[in-house]
Amino acid sequence: MEKLQELISEDQLKAKVRELAEVISKDYAGKELLVIGVLRGAFIFMADLVRELKVPVTVDFIAVSSYGDTTESSGIVRILKDLDENIEGRHVLLVEDIVDTGLTLKYLYEYLQARDPASLRVCTLLDKPERRKVEFQPDYNGFTIPDYFVVGYGLDCGQRYRNLKGIYVFHPEAQPEITGTGSRSKEGVPEC
Repeated sequence: MEKLQELISEDQLKAKVRELAEVISKDYAGKELLVIGVLRGAFIFMADLVRELKVPVTVDFIAVSSYGDTTESSGIVRILKDLDENIEGRHVLLVEDIVDTGLTLKYLYEYLQARDPASLRVCTLLDKPERRKVEFQPDYNGFTIPDYFVVGYGLDCGQRYRNLKGIYVFHPEAQPEITGTGSRSKEGVPEC
């Protein structure tokens, strides 16, 4: 734990998830919602969120890769696992752990929009607007954070730290060289 500095506590996360679920439930009152989680980082956030929703919910998952072996998104998104559910004519909420450059979420939004859902909105736990490379604004956002490399609550470093109950800055003393999430580089990222 000496590598980590708490940024968002477990209690803050719980309160924010309840707050987001309340707003989303009001927005979708009287409708059934298909919640799609982006694997792997969003799975804990999504699980907590759907348990707080007060509308009928079905779930699905999509897995993508846009980083490869670097900490910078290439902008080229590969679908590693596509949806099992047909989204045509359905109200869809895409749930992601973090939006930084916006490249992956913009791609996913357009990819899903082409399948003709009744509505499509995006909910992110974390937003790092300093890193934005394309215009993209989530419909629902938990926290806006500085450009830190963060782990915990589903976010990882080398598949570690996902199980932490809070969000932590990883190696705060090395922040200028470490950015992004969900990707690991051979250079510039500390050993996890």
